[in-house]
Amino acid sequence: MEKTKMLLDVNEKPPIAKWIILSIQHVFAMFGATILVPILVNTSAGATVLTIPVALVTSGIGTLIYILCTKGKSPVYLGSSFAFIAPLAAAYLKGGLSGAMTGIMVVGIIYILFSMIVACIGKNWINKLLPPIVIGPMIMIIGLGLAPNAISQMGLASGSEVEWNAILVAVVTFLVTAVVAVMGKGFLKIIPFLVGIVSGYIAAVCVGLVDFTPVMEATFFSVPQFAIPFINYAPDFSAVLTIAPIALVTMAEHIGDHTSLSVIIGKDLLKDPGLDKTLLGDGVATLVAGMLGGPANTTYGENTSVVGMTKIASVWVIGLAAIFAICLGFLGKFTALVSTIPNAVLGGVSLLLYGFIAVNGLKVLIQNQVDFGKIKNVVVASAMLVLGLGGAAISIVANDVSVTISGMSLAALAGILLNLILPEEQ
Repeated sequence: MEKTKMLLDVNEKPPIAKWIILSIQHVFAMFGATILVPILVNTSAGATVLTIPVALVTSGIGTLIYILCTKGKSPVYLGSSFAFIAPLAAAYLKGGLSGAMTGIMVVGIIYILFSMIVACIGKNWINKLLPPIVIGPMIMIIGLGLAPNAISQMGLASGSEVEWNAILVAVVTFLVTAVVAVMGKGFLKIIPFLVGIVSGYIAAVCVGLVDFTPVMEATFFSVPQFAIPFINYAPDFSAVLTIAPIALVTMAEHIGDHTSLSVIIGKDLLKDPGLDKTLLGDGVATLVAGMLGGPANTTYGENTSVVGMTKIASVWVIGLAAIFAICLGFLGKFTALVSTIPNAVLGGVSLLLYGFIAVNGLKVLIQNQVDFGKIKNVVVASAMLVLGLGGAAISIVANDVSVTISGMSLAALAGILLNLILPEEQ
């Protein structure tokens, strides 16, 4: 792989002032997406499933775990995964907090098992199990399946009463996010959603949509409300199949992000430290996140972009950013302020965010030149999209235990099986 000229390599430590500034940049890059996941999961479930402080803390802890597992050879930041928003909400509705968190822990275990398999037999089998024709539609389902939530948050759902101030805030949020995404330069282009949220929040304050009571009542420092198995709940495996198959999709995302970062820093991370080590780090991080009541972790492309922009690949910078994220989770006033973000702001940013996710699935198909002249590819994609977006569900009952596979999970399993079973056209 051609060596890219980096100002600081993976193991180099920058001067203290530069070290702090670069780490803060990475915190800004991960912040918008990391706090959005718990907010959107809670909105989808209609209850508190995740909390912002725990999401920030588990993001930082997960990144430090990843650095340890990869022996400091990979400058990757781990944050909350959007792929699990709908499955987490569905798991909560089926099995409560115990069902949702048990599912997250199982996802971490799946990653760890896959890392062991990769260490033993290599990674070529992953491409056969998860080809672009399966991954592309799956990512599209994740984005399109969440679309009704964005419309509801904006106040544009059928039958809802139109509130012009809320719609105005949603439009401002959307337009600012879109303009920054299209025309932003340098670091701004990396954080369009964070800029959109801040702009929308200011607009919401101006039209009286923000209630600052939670901020006034919060303490400056507070311990996040961790949810620990066998202390706060007993593990419940009834909703595992609602969440677990999504691990296959995020695993493909994991490989893609590491491949992109490898190109940027001129070092093949899938060979050194190796895909087995990176999957292990991601898996242990997600397992620990689930054990603390946090969302599943995933590699963040935003932080990869920061590495590319700054030409600083130092894991020292990533590690300090992780420590800053942990500290933010203990700032009660700050996390209370974030929790006051109104639905109109979330709707405006989600309108673009969910579309971005869906279009990324389409990009996977285009970039890999998937041939839809082949009927097999049409069948696989068609079945996945209809099952994933149509609300399909299969319930299996045995010995008074009910297990349900639905939505995205069912689509992922169907796509994998169809791709393996259907013969290639002659």
